[in-house]
Amino acid sequence: MKKIEEYVRSIPDFPEPGIIFRDITSVLQDADGLQLAIDSMQECLKGLDVDVIAGTESRGFIFGVPIAYNLHKPFVPIRKKGKLPCETVSASYDLEYGSAEIEMHKDSIKPGQKVAIIDDLIATGGTIEAAIKLVEQLGGEVVKVVFLMELAGLKGRERLKGYDVASVICYDGK
Repeated sequence: MKKIEEYVRSIPDFPEPGIIFRDITSVLQDADGLQLAIDSMQECLKGLDVDVIAGTESRGFIFGVPIAYNLHKPFVPIRKKGKLPCETVSASYDLEYGSAEIEMHKDSIKPGQKVAIIDDLIATGGTIEAAIKLVEQLGGEVVKVVFLMELAGLKGRERLKGYDVASVICYDGK
């Protein structure tokens, strides 16, 4: 059986020279790779008391929904600003060039619920840090954050100190 790393396509010099882009579409396009990715991420939640699975737009949806389905838990989407139809709470975070904002429905997390957040990649950690703030603003408790991949060189995990963070694959570089 192949390791999940073998399904990830590495593209040198994208989006700029010196960067190695870790492409997960090659994981998604292979039935065995997709199943292994979801199973490996779900394994990070084994034995954990979780009430809700939340995922960030858009690849957090790809991995979070099947995990929520498998665990028979509700799924809460965390979306880019302006994409949700009901009353929302929002959090801003910094990007390399500028800032962005994410939102959740105000009624998506109930006080005291234990939440696992799922995403495909942790780089600088800004998006997930904002997602954690949203969950906590609604009274939820983030009990685990799970990523398929981690770019350790960008030190995103340092922004999430105090939280239980897991990544299936860890790349040393950026």
